[in-house]
Amino acid sequence: MRWWKVALMAVLLMALIVAGSYGYWRYRMQAPIALEQSRVFEVMPGSGARQVIDRLAEQGIIDHRWPYRVVGVLEPQQLRHLRAGEFRLQPGMNAHQLLAKLSSNDIVTYELTIPEGWTLDRMRQRIDQTSRLAHDTRGMSDQALMEALGHGDQQGEGRFFPSTYRYHKGTSDLDIYRRAYARMQQEVQQAWSTRHEDLPIDTPYQALILASLIERETGVPEERARIAGVFVRRLERGMRLQTDPTVIYGLGEAYDGSLSRADLQKATAYNTYVIHGLPPTPIAMPGRDSLRAAVNPADGNSLYFVARGNGEHHFSATLKEHNAAVRRYILDRQ
Repeated sequence: MRWWKVALMAVLLMALIVAGSYGYWRYRMQAPIALEQSRVFEVMPGSGARQVIDRLAEQGIIDHRWPYRVVGVLEPQQLRHLRAGEFRLQPGMNAHQLLAKLSSNDIVTYELTIPEGWTLDRMRQRIDQTSRLAHDTRGMSDQALMEALGHGDQQGEGRFFPSTYRYHKGTSDLDIYRRAYARMQQEVQQAWSTRHEDLPIDTPYQALILASLIERETGVPEERARIAGVFVRRLERGMRLQTDPTVIYGLGEAYDGSLSRADLQKATAYNTYVIHGLPPTPIAMPGRDSLRAAVNPADGNSLYFVARGNGEHHFSATLKEHNAAVRRYILDRQ
């Protein structure tokens, strides 16, 4: 056999081998990965493609490493943009879909909910106990937290908007505070821009303080504007606000679950049975509805309210009517 025929056969054989190998590689890349159920896989920060492939194999997500290493030769762009983070992988994904997922922005996110009416202390406890966050603020004083946010000249109470915040593993808790602070700033300004004329409050911060009182007093959402009306009319007349939540806030850890006559007479900066006007800071984090109620109170003539015991309040225009309501809803039930 002539040499050129031998060479031709060798070339053809090599071509067949290459074509077969390529076809098998394509087959492996299209085959489903070795997952029977959904699971989360984490790409660690600083991991290279080889390390990611090794961890996928070690965790039983892929059967073989070699098809992915071939990707680095034939289609290297698929391995250049792997992202750090947690990714939820699904059964039935093929290798291309797997690599696309690990290169995407589709990182697993979690939710953190801060309810309306919580204090900053409760918010900080919740965040400190939340898993998967980077707890960069744990152990900071409230003042140090505000300084870290760039607002060291402000008190932190009431400055953070109660809502649900999404985050991914490794997010700094400072990012949650930063977003909540910015959101409250936005909500306060939006509410203030719609304020009723001739309110007895002069600044958005006073509106925030008033909204916090409304938030803590409201058991039924529909009553927010009516409670706001009572507070506004009392402020206009120079009457003390006389709202129990401010007394409780002022007592701090000394509050034992019930208010005594001595508590109502105890002089603190927050005891609105003693001081005139608003307390010096908010006493909680108000939601949007309380912010809007604070600057758009309901019309009326009521100056008092007392809890009925079912979440609602009885509103009164005179002290005589109020005292009768107190006897009916509180004293007669004791």
